Amino acid sequence: MIDNEELFDEEPVKSRTQVKKEMLALQQLGEKLTELNAAHLATIPLDEALKKAVLDAPKITQRSARKRHFQFIGKLMRAADSEAIQKAYDATQEKQHTSVKQHHQMEQWRDRLLHNQDALAKFIDLFPSCDRQQLRQLIRSSQQETSQQKPPASARKLFRFIRECFESSDGEV
Repeated sequence: MIDNEELFDEEPVKSRTQVKKEMLALQQLGEKLTELNAAHLATIPLDEALKKAVLDAPKITQRSARKRHFQFIGKLMRAADSEAIQKAYDATQEKQHTSVKQHHQMEQWRDRLLHNQDALAKFIDLFPSCDRQQLRQLIRSSQQETSQQKPPASARKLFRFIRECFESSDGEV
């Protein structure tokens, strides 16, 4: 006779639907990994077989073959430490998102400095270590290029200067 306590001590069995959803999630994570470049992929803890499969995926162009290959990557993902891979992927995406956000901030500062005189004082307050004379000179030459409808070489130099200011302050704005 089966004891009632033994029935309740067992872990609940996952339904087939739940197992399929988990497998599909791993396969989709594998597909996302194939979109990463080599530098970002190197930061993710993958075993050799999985890394080779991920690197081979972009070479496969036929639709049905790609689908089979992604299923194969999903199968390899089940054997790998998927939580560590997910955390590393999320960290990579967060770092990339932060980088893009900072790039947009630098572009906005460049545009503000070129079109608004008050922005110069605010920028100098935020970045007191930046060379003010060089900043003013870059703004002036960029404004002259714009008025003379020349290529924006000074605007690019101004952007590089702003990036240096951001990097010297460790991006704290």
